[in-house]
Amino acid sequence: MPFPKSNPSLDRALADKGYNDPTPVQAAVLQPEAVDRDLLVSAQTGSGKTVAYGLAMASTLLGDAERFEAPREPLALIIAPTRELALQVNRELIWLYGPAGARVASCVGGMDVRREQRALADGCHIVVGTPGRLRDHLERGRLDTSKMRVVVLDEADEMLDLGFREDLEFILDATPEERRTLLFSATLPKNIVALARRYQRDAHRIDTLVENEPHGDIEYRALRIAPNEVEHAVVNVLRFYESRGAMVFCHTREAVRHLHASLIERGFAAVAISGELTQNERSNALQSLRDGRARVCVATDVAARGIDLPDLGLVIHFDLPNDHETLLHRSGRTGRAGRKGVCVMLVPYTRRRKAERLIDMAGVDVTWAGAPSADEIRLRDRERLMQDPIFAEEATEEDLGMARALLAERSAEEIANALVKFHRARLPAPEEIVDAGADREPRQRKDKRERTEERTRGFKDRGSSEGGFERSSEDMVWFRMSVGRRNNADPRWLLPIICRLGHVTKKEIGSIKIFDRETKFEIVKSQASKFASAVRKTNDEDIRIEPADAGPGKPGFGKTGPGKTGPGKPREAKPWSGPKGNGPKSHGSKERSDHPARKGPPAGKGPKDFKGPKDFKKPKDKKRSTDKRS
Repeated sequence: MPFPKSNPSLDRALADKGYNDPTPVQAAVLQPEAVDRDLLVSAQTGSGKTVAYGLAMASTLLGDAERFEAPREPLALIIAPTRELALQVNRELIWLYGPAGARVASCVGGMDVRREQRALADGCHIVVGTPGRLRDHLERGRLDTSKMRVVVLDEADEMLDLGFREDLEFILDATPEERRTLLFSATLPKNIVALARRYQRDAHRIDTLVENEPHGDIEYRALRIAPNEVEHAVVNVLRFYESRGAMVFCHTREAVRHLHASLIERGFAAVAISGELTQNERSNALQSLRDGRARVCVATDVAARGIDLPDLGLVIHFDLPNDHETLLHRSGRTGRAGRKGVCVMLVPYTRRRKAERLIDMAGVDVTWAGAPSADEIRLRDRERLMQDPIFAEEATEEDLGMARALLAERSAEEIANALVKFHRARLPAPEEIVDAGADREPRQRKDKRERTEERTRGFKDRGSSEGGFERSSEDMVWFRMSVGRRNNADPRWLLPIICRLGHVTKKEIGSIKIFDRETKFEIVKSQASKFASAVRKTNDEDIRIEPADAGPGKPGFGKTGPGKTGPGKPREAKPWSGPKGNGPKSHGSKERSDHPARKGPPAGKGPKDFKGPKDFKKPKDKKRSTDKRS
C-alpha cells in the first residue's frame, strides 16, 4: 500500500528518498485513530520507527502549514538512549523535515557542549538528545521546554535498562502537561507500562510485533562448539556467510580488543566499538562500516545500542547474552526494514542449558547445528566464485584486448588457475574445528514426581567404578593424564578438568584409576576421537592427556626400572599415622617415597636430634582426634 497522505512537505521528502510503501508501524501511526493522540508503540528494532514518529508528530508541529516559522523555542523533543541512536535520529529528521524548513539540534554526551549551547540559543524546532546531556542543559537553563508540543521516547526500555529513569522523569516533569507523548519500545515490561500510565493520557496502543514471532525476518542458528574454539568459530561463520556487514557481540572491552586484533591479523576488514573509544573514534569506525571500508564490527552491548548499519546481514553472539531481551536487542541489528538477516549463537557445550533457556524466553525458532567446517567454506567459496557478477558484466574493448593477450601467452587452464589463486589470496583462511557433538532434543522439564524417581533410580543403579560415577554401557577407550597421587589427584577435581579439556560430559567418562605419577580414565568409544582431538589443542602445559596404549595397569608417564614401582598397581590407602616431621630436608636431597622401605628414619622426617636453626620454633602440640583417616 502507498504512504497515506500527511503533510505535503513530508510527502515530498519521502518521495525524494524513494519511500513508496510504509512499514507496518509507519502505516499504523498515520491511521485516523492515532492522529493527535499519545501513542504507546511496540515495534522491533529496524522497523522504521524514526520515520514513523517523525510522521506522527507532523500534524502537531505544522498543522496545515507546509513550513515552520522562524526558529525560537523548541517544539519537539526526542530522547534516545545512546549517542549513536541520537545522531542517527538527528540525520533522519533532517532529511524528513528539510523541505519544511525545520532546524534540528542535537544534544548528546561526548560532543562539544558549547556548540550545542549556541544551537539552542540561536533557536531550533526539534531537539534530539540523550537523557544525561538533556538534563544538564535543563539544569543550566540552556534548554527552554515551555513551548514543547511533542516528546518522543525512543527505545524507552533501553533507557530504563541503562538507569536513566530518574533523568527521564526530570525531563518529562519539565515539559508542559498538554504535550503529546509518543513512547516507542521493543518490549513492554512493567516499568515501561508504569511510565506510560504516569506521563501519557488515553494513549493509543499500537503493536506491530507478530505474535509469538519476534524478528520474523531473522534466521536464528545455534552452533555447537568446543569452549576453546569460540574464536575459530567466529572466523568460520564470517567466512561461511561472507555478509557485506556483520556485527560480533562480546561482554567486555578486553574481549572486544582481543577478538578485533585477532580478526585484523587474519585479514578481516574489522573495526571495534566499545566504551573506551572517544566519540571521534566511534564515528570514524561507524563511517568505515557505512562506506564499505570495513565489513565486521566487534562491539560490546552498551556501545552497540542504537547503531543502525546498512547491509548488516549477520549478527554473531561471541558471548551469550545475559537475558532474552538482550538477545532480541542484539539480533535486531539485522533483519531491518524488511531485509533478511542471520543471527548466530556460539554455544559451548557448557552453556547449552543457558542457550536453550534464552531461546525459550525469547520465543524464537532456532536451528541447531555444528559450526561450518573448512571444507564447507571452501565449497561455498567455489559457488560464490562461479556465480560472481563479474562474469555477467559487459567487457570493454580494453578488457577484451588484455584477455586476448593473455590467451596468446597462456593456456586457458593457466589463466583460470591464476584467477582461482587470486580469488583465494584475498580471503582469510578458514579454521579446522571440531564438532562439539551431535544434536539433541531440547530438554523438557519433568514434573516433580518424575524427577524424584529419576534421581532415586540413578543412585540405585549407579556403578562401582572408582570415582563413584555412572559407567556407560558403551565400549570404552583408555586415556592417561600426567597427574597422579603425588599431585594429590582426586576424582572430584580430575573430572571437571577432563570434561573441560576434552569437551565431554560426565556420562561419557568411565572408570578413573589414580596411580603414583599418572591417572588413567575411560572415555566412551563414540567420543574418543573428538576427545583426543580436543586435548591435543589444549594450552595447559601442567596437565598432558594422551591415549593410553595399554590398560590401567601398564607404565605411563612415570619412570620405571630396577627398584622402582612405576605407576602400576594403585597403592591402598593406609591409616593416618600422625603428622610428618618438622625438620627441613637436607640440601640436595631427593624424595624417595617410591623406593622400597629402608632402615633409618623415614624420608622427610630427618634425624631425631635435629634442632633446626636458632630462630626455628617447634609448633606446640595440639590435641588430635582419635579418629583415623582412611
